[in-house]
Amino acid sequence: MRILSKMKRLKEHPLLEMLSRNKGNPRTLVFIEPLWGIPYNLIAPFATLYMYTQGITDVQIGLILSISMFVQVFFSFFGGILTDKLGRKFTTMMGDFFGWAVACLIWAISNNFWLFLVAAILNSFEQINQTAWYCLLIEDAEPKDLIGLYTWVNIGGLVAIFFAPLSGLFINSFSVVPVLRILYLIFSINMILKTLITFRFCRETRQGKIRMAETKKVSVFHMLGEYRQLIPKVLKNKGVMKAVAVSVILYITNLVSTNFFSLYVTQWLGISDEYLALFPILNAAVMLAFMVGIQHKLNSVKFRIPMWVGLALYAGAVLLLVLSPEGSLPCVVLYVFMWAVAAALINPRKDALLQLNINPQERARINALIMASTIALASPFGYFSGWLSSLDRRLPFIFMFLLFVTAMVIIGRIQEPEFDKNSGNADQRLDG
Repeated sequence: MRILSKMKRLKEHPLLEMLSRNKGNPRTLVFIEPLWGIPYNLIAPFATLYMYTQGITDVQIGLILSISMFVQVFFSFFGGILTDKLGRKFTTMMGDFFGWAVACLIWAISNNFWLFLVAAILNSFEQINQTAWYCLLIEDAEPKDLIGLYTWVNIGGLVAIFFAPLSGLFINSFSVVPVLRILYLIFSINMILKTLITFRFCRETRQGKIRMAETKKVSVFHMLGEYRQLIPKVLKNKGVMKAVAVSVILYITNLVSTNFFSLYVTQWLGISDEYLALFPILNAAVMLAFMVGIQHKLNSVKFRIPMWVGLALYAGAVLLLVLSPEGSLPCVVLYVFMWAVAAALINPRKDALLQLNINPQERARINALIMASTIALASPFGYFSGWLSSLDRRLPFIFMFLLFVTAMVIIGRIQEPEFDKNSGNADQRLDG
């Protein structure tokens, strides 16, 4: 009886109830996301080492990254146009196939600079997929369920992180190149399977069908020219600009944290390298526990309060890290804990905040424009953070603290989103 009671309570969990209510695209896309997330997290920590081991120099690796970032901005810009003309479903399938399945197949056989460059350029197709995938996920869902859907997407990524140590075990037993070749091949097969499942079980959204009909006889160049009217509208929308500002800040801080956290804790604080593999798992475990156990209880709380608290935790965590004495592992663990709780509060709401401000009729092109702008605006800060770190290892984190404080000020000035139950859309009330 106790087991049946527990199963009944589990079925009544708000996240599961929300997913059962949103059948079709949302449920399918959430369920198949681990097909991408698990192999990605197995490969990501060793991708650079895979190139370096095969004779790709530091300069060549940097050149590949720079070229791929430029191509990503280009593809992001055109992602909205292709999503409108070809449809959300087909564009998602195209991005998964070329951006991941074909790219991973080339990575699996890469042994020189040119093959790695071709794979990286093909992988940039993923930026087109990003725009289409988000539209396919949310456009037929209820606006009040956006936070829940984005929570599920984050949960899928977090569960995948627990598989990451497996690749380290395989590499210790064999070596990086043969293991990564097999993992890339598995990744490619997974993404072909993901493409086929999307084709079979997903359907074009209502808004996608409307935009396909509206743009059927409109040339790509004409649609590109329409950005001249669209860009001023976006710039004049205070709610969108505030949401974009927060997204750019969080993109930059994630860029800095990803590239300089391990360097700071090992070189400045003197923490042993062996702990580096444990921090992502701790971060994922805390975020997962928070999202499953607490996130749904915050639905009745005003939208911006959890975001403001999350940003305050981010700022406090960074300040703690800067002030930590040398060799203080407990301080670093506390930093990871605070960072994880902050991310659990911020990530789903940041994405939902942006979508609630976007005109549904122009969601694809505005999303693409915002994505391209975010990458372009954030790209110089990688070099800037590296320059700060060369002066003092603490400076990139002090810079992050200032960015989080700035984001707190912006969040403090937004208005709460209100949902129009008749239209199924959120009122655009974030202009204050």
